[in-house]
This record gives sequence, structure tokens and C-alpha cells, in this order.
Amino acid sequence: MTTSELWSRAEADRYDGEENEMSSAAVLGPTVGFLTELAGEGPALEFAIGTGRVGVPLRERGVPVAGIEYSEHMVAVLRQKADAETLPVVVGDMATTTVPGEFALVYLVYNTISNLLTQDEQVECFRNAARHLRPGGRFVIELGVPPLRLLPPGQVAVPFDVSAGHLGFDTFDLVEQILVSHHLTRDGEDGRYRRDASRHRYAWPAELDLMARLAGLAPERRVSDWDGSPFTQDSTKHISVWRKPE
Repeated sequence: MTTSELWSRAEADRYDGEENEMSSAAVLGPTVGFLTELAGEGPALEFAIGTGRVGVPLRERGVPVAGIEYSEHMVAVLRQKADAETLPVVVGDMATTTVPGEFALVYLVYNTISNLLTQDEQVECFRNAARHLRPGGRFVIELGVPPLRLLPPGQVAVPFDVSAGHLGFDTFDLVEQILVSHHLTRDGEDGRYRRDASRHRYAWPAELDLMARLAGLAPERRVSDWDGSPFTQDSTKHISVWRKPE
């Protein structure tokens, strides 16, 4: 069993439309370039592959890609872009589900490890990545840095988007390391807004390094974005790379 929340059919159907910016060439170009360089001739395995936002263009770059995805509905949307022979996907959770073969690269993007709501499950996710990697292979995670520096004493909410069509803010449980992302999204032209919320377990870069060590992986690189810019104390997210010893 997994603590991850399951994406519904309605959420899967509207996912790509609501993630236009993350699917833009400006975002995907550096992302796919970074992963292609690490994967070489591949193969690569994406945990929580979703609708194939990253996996499909990576496959189009010539890297063989397989995926694990918890929601059958997200896989159904992916299947509109690539068939099972081109991009095979196993339905299951990313902490325990396995696929055949050894991989040069396992990757997990767009904060998705935070969908696992316990530390134990996040540790198991690292172990699952390690068991899929061949010697010398790499595990990559994209994850936001918890914005706790923005919380004055007594405040538990931080806005992350205030725009014409969307209001977003996170609330924090500082004891359990759980944040809830709240979304008010304009739904149609009549002024109505749709309210959604999702739970996540945030983790610090140093905590992920310890999870990697428990899984037998060694830190190799950490940058603040897919373009390779340096990771600093002011970075709002990080791309971290760990390597399986040969």
C-alpha cells in the first residue's frame, strides 16, 4: 500500500492543459537535455511518469524509456501520445513496483517524491531506484526546497501563485513535515473557481542524501535547475543526482 493520493480520471484529463508552462519548450528543453546526457544510450526509467510530459520527449530523443505510474487514468492519457511498445508502463507505486531490466538512469521529476507521505516510503523509493540501476547508473530527483524561511512566527500558509486564473498557497504541518497545496482555479468563463488540494511530505536536500546513502547511492551533483545553475542558499528547488557504485 502507498500513501500517495490517486489521480482521478477528471484530474488526468485536465492535467496537460493546466501544466502548459511545464510542458513548454523553455522548460522541457533543458530538462530533457539534462536527462539525455545522463542516460546516454539508456535505458531510462521514470517513476510516476504521469501523462508522459517528460518521458515522451525523452523517448523522442532516442533514449529508450519505461515508466511506473500509480494512476491508470494518467497512463490512459499517456497512451494517446505513445503506445505500449514505444513506451512501456507498469501500473503501481514508485516505492515498491518493479519492472524488468537494469537501467542507466532512474528519474523522478516535478516534486513527485513528495507524493509519498511518510519518510519510510521515501526511503523505499530510493531503494527501489537503486535496485533498478545498473552499476554506475544514476538516480535523479527534482524537488522544491521547503519555503519555511517565508513563514513568520505563527503563520502556516505561503502563497506560490496569484494570477488571473489561479490562486495557490501551501499550508504546513511543521511537526509531520506535511504541506497541503491549495488551488483555486478559474473553471470556465462564468467566474466560477474550482477548489483542489493535495498533500505532500517535504524533505530537505540533506535528508535525501541520507536516504540515498541508506540505498547504497553516492551523491554526484546538485544544481538549482535543469540548466545547471549552481545550487545556493537562495535556491527554491534542486536537481540532485546520485550514482550507484560500480
